[in-house]
This record gives sequence, structure tokens and C-alpha cells, in this order.
Amino acid sequence: MTCGDMSRAVRKISHGAGPSRRPRLPRLRHVDTQEAHTGNRRGRRSRQEILDAAARVMSVRGYAGTSISTLVKETGLPKSAFYHHFESKAGLLSAVMAQGAQGFFEAMRQAHRDPPEGGTPRERLGWYLQKTGEVFVHREEFLRLLLVLVMSREAAEAREAMDTVIAVRDEGRDYMRHMIRSSFAGEGEDTADAVAGALAHFGMAGFDGAFVSLQSEDGKPVSEFMEQLADAMVAIGEAVIARR
Repeated sequence: MTCGDMSRAVRKISHGAGPSRRPRLPRLRHVDTQEAHTGNRRGRRSRQEILDAAARVMSVRGYAGTSISTLVKETGLPKSAFYHHFESKAGLLSAVMAQGAQGFFEAMRQAHRDPPEGGTPRERLGWYLQKTGEVFVHREEFLRLLLVLVMSREAAEAREAMDTVIAVRDEGRDYMRHMIRSSFAGEGEDTADAVAGALAHFGMAGFDGAFVSLQSEDGKPVSEFMEQLADAMVAIGEAVIARR
């Protein structure tokens, strides 16, 4: 799946998760413009409250372990509000994943805005990995739910949400390739591409392991993992170059 596929998948989910049209106003009742705007604001606010609560609870309990009744208690909103905004629990998960993916990759873009100029591959890759680690720390709910869905496949009924899971993983590898390619750019374009292709999956596996360790609260900071991961990736990259 390409970056374009991922974008289309996220757009599809975010556009299709809610009702296909706005709720009709009651007949024979005049509603002025101010009242309508107030209602729209309340609707948007309640939808966002539901999404935030669902992301928080599902990241801890998983999709199967999160009932609509639990979310009703968590938000204080009536059950009718959930089905006003989302056709089903699967539709709610799809919207949660779409929102999480958009927020995660926007944070990645912001974190990587000003990469260092010059420097060694180790210095450049170390910078990229540290910045990405910082994003991981601040996006724990989304990433935790993502890994739960990857490992359990418990949300097979939520096809659009699972498409987003696959797309996020693909986009993550594309980001990893970009970071590695940029770090080894001084070795030439072809060499940088070869190193990026060889290391992208390894780099993703390193991030997965670092995030699981973070969740287990074993006392080792993500920044330390990123230092070690950068060392390992540069050493393997240099070995790839030596074999060419």
C-alpha cells in the first residue's frame, strides 16, 4: 500500500464513519440561525467527546473489551448520541483510528520539520530517531490501540479500521525509509536507497520493541532505546555499503 493509498483510506474512513447526512430538523418548527449553529457546535463537541473516550478506553481494554455501555458511563452522554454520530461500534473504531492516524502523522511532520544539515549518518539518524521517539511518547493511546489491533485481529468486523492499521504500518515504513535515506544521503542516492530498503523493517521492529518496553514500565527511557537503535542501524548500514 502506497502513501496515496493510506491517505485515501484515512479520508474514506473519516468521511464515512458518521451519518451520511445531517439530522433533519423537526417539521413545523422554526429554528433560527443562532439556534442551528449552537446545535451544530454541540453535535461536534459530543462527537469529539465520544472519539476521545473511545480512544482512551479502547487503548486499555481493546476493541472487544469496550462496550457502548462503558463509553456511555465514561462520557455521560446517552446511548442515542453514539448512534446519532456512528452507525455501529465498528464505525466508531474506524473513526477513532482515522483521527489517530491523522494526528500521529501530523505530529511526525512537525517533529521532522528542521533536520540537521551535514553531519555523519549516525548524527543525522540519531536526530530523526530521537524526534520520532518523542512523538511516540506523546501518542501512546493511538499506538497502544494500533498494536492491540495488529496482534489480536479482534476487530475483523471493522474492515475500514483494519485497513487504516495496515496503512499506518505501511506509512510508518515509508517514514523509516525517508529517515534512513536522508541520513545516508552523503553516500550517494543509489547507496542511500539500498541502505533504506535493507533497514526499514528492522527500524520498525526496533520502534515496536521500544514502545512495548515503554508500556511495560521497565524503567528504560525511549531516548536510550533510540540511541542504541541508531548505533545498530548505522552499523548494519555500513555493512550494507561495504558489500556493494
